[in-house]
Amino acid sequence: MRSVSVCCQCSWFVSDGVGIGCAVFTYFLVVYAEFVVVFVMLLPEIPLAGVGLLHSILFTYLAILAVVAHVRAMLTDPGTIPLGNCTTENLKKLRLAEGQTVLRCTRCECIKLDRAHHCSTCQRCIRRMDHHCPWINNCVGEDNQKFFILFTLYIFIISLYALLLAVRQVLICTDRDWIGCTGVPMPSSILFIIFLVFEGLLFGIFTLVMFCSQVTSIARDETGIESLKNEKRARKQTMYENLQEVFGGNFSISWFSPFSGLSSKRTAFSFYDV
Repeated sequence: MRSVSVCCQCSWFVSDGVGIGCAVFTYFLVVYAEFVVVFVMLLPEIPLAGVGLLHSILFTYLAILAVVAHVRAMLTDPGTIPLGNCTTENLKKLRLAEGQTVLRCTRCECIKLDRAHHCSTCQRCIRRMDHHCPWINNCVGEDNQKFFILFTLYIFIISLYALLLAVRQVLICTDRDWIGCTGVPMPSSILFIIFLVFEGLLFGIFTLVMFCSQVTSIARDETGIESLKNEKRARKQTMYENLQEVFGGNFSISWFSPFSGLSSKRTAFSFYDV
């Protein structure tokens, strides 16, 4: 099925069947983990307003942060170059020196900037494109990389958290002979916890690898595509300056908030206007 990127002044969405399926499955996994942790494992402790209630609130909060980061990574324009902006008028605005040339994308007829690549799924050229990720149904590019990194970070955290709570629950239920220690009868509760452990291990490892890969790429000022092509670039900025560009401004708590966007765009070009 051919995908189509829908873009307007306030939204961006890639109509790709595989990506939409992966996104829905991601939400299902988060909801499943929330259900097992809160309603299967911690439910008997919640009315007592003790440690179980604290774990329920904290796990739910982290799950919300993961979902918000995913939604923003999926619905944020990753940094597209306007279609058909490679016109004579826009080329004049660049004030090119004699003999200087610019690259033109033959598929979307745009001025292909340095470090921009054409995504065959989004059908657009993306500024500083790292890769197209079906799990967020979008490209990871200049303007949404922060949200993708936060998504992988919070999924890893809740995966690890769920594993620790599962171990804790098994120890509690073993002492009680699995009587009245879960919110559902014993055979079902064991199956729920086993699938939760499998999910936590699989996606915890996967997202940890992705998170480390993204942070390493930023530190090296290198995108995933550049790494695959072994394209070496002269480093013009420090690692901290690279992180500032991705997360927006000086280090603060907002770096870890999927609710806050970038303080400023990395690059601005007058010929982007359409």
